[in-house]
Amino acid sequence: MSKLYDENSIQSLSPLEFTRLRPGVYVGSTEYSTQLLLEIIANAIDEYRAGHGNKIEVSIKDKIISVRDYGQGFLVNAIREDGKTVLEASFSVLNTSGKYDEDGVYEGTALGLNGIGSKLATYLSHWLKVTSTRAGEKESETIVFEEGKFKSRSIEPSSINESGTLVVWEPSEDFFTNVGVDIESIKKFFKVVVCLCPGLTIILDNNGDISTYVSDNGLKDMMDEIVKDQIEIPKNRLYINFSQDKNKIDLALTYTTRYSSTIIPYVNTGLTEQGPHITQIKTIITREMNKFFRDKGWLKEKDSNLTGDDCQEGMCLIFNITAPNVSYDAQTKTRIVKLDMKPFTSAIAEELQYWLAANEKDIKSIADKALNARKAREAARKARDAARGVKAKKDNGLKAKMKLSDKFIDCTNKNPKDRNLLLVEGMSAGSAAVEARNPKTDCIYMLRGKTISPLKTSIEKILANQEMSDIIKVIGGGFGKDFNVNSINFDKVVITSDADSDGANIELLLITFFYTYMRPLVENGKLYRAVTPLYIIRQKGKEYYCYTETEMEEWKNTHTGNYDVLRAKG
Repeated sequence: MSKLYDENSIQSLSPLEFTRLRPGVYVGSTEYSTQLLLEIIANAIDEYRAGHGNKIEVSIKDKIISVRDYGQGFLVNAIREDGKTVLEASFSVLNTSGKYDEDGVYEGTALGLNGIGSKLATYLSHWLKVTSTRAGEKESETIVFEEGKFKSRSIEPSSINESGTLVVWEPSEDFFTNVGVDIESIKKFFKVVVCLCPGLTIILDNNGDISTYVSDNGLKDMMDEIVKDQIEIPKNRLYINFSQDKNKIDLALTYTTRYSSTIIPYVNTGLTEQGPHITQIKTIITREMNKFFRDKGWLKEKDSNLTGDDCQEGMCLIFNITAPNVSYDAQTKTRIVKLDMKPFTSAIAEELQYWLAANEKDIKSIADKALNARKAREAARKARDAARGVKAKKDNGLKAKMKLSDKFIDCTNKNPKDRNLLLVEGMSAGSAAVEARNPKTDCIYMLRGKTISPLKTSIEKILANQEMSDIIKVIGGGFGKDFNVNSINFDKVVITSDADSDGANIELLLITFFYTYMRPLVENGKLYRAVTPLYIIRQKGKEYYCYTETEMEEWKNTHTGNYDVLRAKG
């Protein structure tokens, strides 16, 4: 019999009790205590953006973390009606903040806008100690919390003629799998933040390893880091620095020869994942490019407009929007549900139009890239439609569904995680591989020899080529930009060619094909090269493998007696 609740079953928890019971509601992932550091850092960054202090010092010593800013500091020993000082309430009373008012010091554009972040560090730590000083005042105030609760307050004489706040805490293992921080993500965050806040210096002491982060050129430094190993198409990047009242946008845009796009969207110096700001900026770029391409005759009257995906191929976009009244879906502030983009749209469009016109020669290359992307997209769609249009016969295996030739040999296991595809050079080698394989997990596709060159052949001809079309259908997951590595029919794709010049050419052509049109297959570690021996030596019932001529000579020099040598093809 199920239990019935009574009046004692319904509980009301205090903010401290609820946060400690359900920490993930506020901090997201609890694998590391990184979010606590980010919350305190956000307050220090808000101080800098409000014009107070240009340095932040972060220390990580084993389990102890500290942040020192040189902002305006808290009012010292300022008692509220509830008997708490302003400093104590700011670190213990949920939804207490000086950042709500748009007419206040922070103008409603602060990242730490909910009055929650500093309390999380208090609630989820064994202890937290905060000391604040204001320049010109002769005293500093220190508050100590233990297990989220107030322990002590002290007022000390201060000889330091600098404003600022020092927060030190020890995260509790009761709430985090690892009480430390994800140091690599923190370093990456600091590198980005100083680009978003030129003039700010962040000094990180990670157990004695000192790193200093500073940027003189803002988004330019950040873009340089992103495209440093890539070929950039335009000689002149687009930079936008626009401000109107409390609204401001800093934006950098360029294109590379890569097929994927990179979009890094910040709002009030916080990295975001979704929201109307991303959608609208991408829409503006697509609209203005289609208009410009048509004006130049690169898009014909009969042609349909390019899609956003077409226009974003190879795009690198970074921006930071400063705006009031931003609404997020959670305390981690990665998804924005409300942000007024009206102050920015016309400015972005005008600057983009000017950039397109001033760099017409380079923009033509970007247009060609977008048009090729559309061709690939349409060709991939036709290939998918063709594959989906074939009905399966009695055999429900992959070969039956795709109507493949006898060059494809299926295995019995239909779970993609347990299947391997061996691309074998030649029919004779394929027959041998069929005999030697594990029939439960290993599938064979027999290549007739060298494949067509993926870089010298148009997409239409690649898809029309029976062998390449077969490979695309067998692997599954699509083609080009639509390729989805999570939808492929195998765990591994293994190139199995001879260890000679022809085999090397086949290997290179296939790797180029996969890297060009199924790159996630390579990047996710799904593409393999089978390494097989040139010589198999049999002696006294044992077999020895030699993969090179040098290995064969070394074996001969180190072994005596009779032996048999089988010359394999590698």
